[in-house]
Amino acid sequence: MIRVVIVDDEELMRAGLRTMLEADEEISVVGEARDGDEAVEAVRRHRPAVVLMDIRMPRADGLTATRTLGRLPNPPQVIVLTTFDLDEYVHAALRAGAVGFLLKDTPPRELIRAVHVVAAGHAMLAPAVTRRLIATFTERDSPVGDQARRKLGTLTNREREVLELLGRGLSNSDIGQRLYMSPATVKTHVSRTLAKLELANRVQAAIFAHDANLVDGH
Repeated sequence: MIRVVIVDDEELMRAGLRTMLEADEEISVVGEARDGDEAVEAVRRHRPAVVLMDIRMPRADGLTATRTLGRLPNPPQVIVLTTFDLDEYVHAALRAGAVGFLLKDTPPRELIRAVHVVAAGHAMLAPAVTRRLIATFTERDSPVGDQARRKLGTLTNREREVLELLGRGLSNSDIGQRLYMSPATVKTHVSRTLAKLELANRVQAAIFAHDANLVDGH
């Protein structure tokens, strides 16, 4: 059973999300929260695997809550709920440790699939809009780009190739096909790359790849 906490300041939105998620027999909504402070309390109390996190909320917002959750022991996987006019907030949330995002009008089937995907330890990087957001907002931060390019020197050539493909949103299976490696070997390279670059997850690796100009955004 996948335990989920829903965080949104609108009661109607929380109710709708709960209804959609609990249509799946393998998902249990164990808690709700109206703001970032309540979100942290709910996670500590219920220990969910996944948190659906709104950004703009009273008191503590979703970005603050995401950073705080990332510092907890065994933190949950955070999916940001957003609209297109909150793109910059989404990028900040990804940097804070979120593993992806969904638009608030995401169809129920896709919402359920997203929860299963992140609960299994994967990132929601497949949608082209995600890659576009990462590319757009990393380009604005040149000091970060300079730092990222310096860190590339710690990677082997193969690790750089894997990092570039992570930046394009490819899965381990797709990376293996491109580089003629088994999924297990890809997983090893991904783990080593994350460790060397001191990154928490694949989403942060994708952002790093754009920061370092390994990906052209096309």
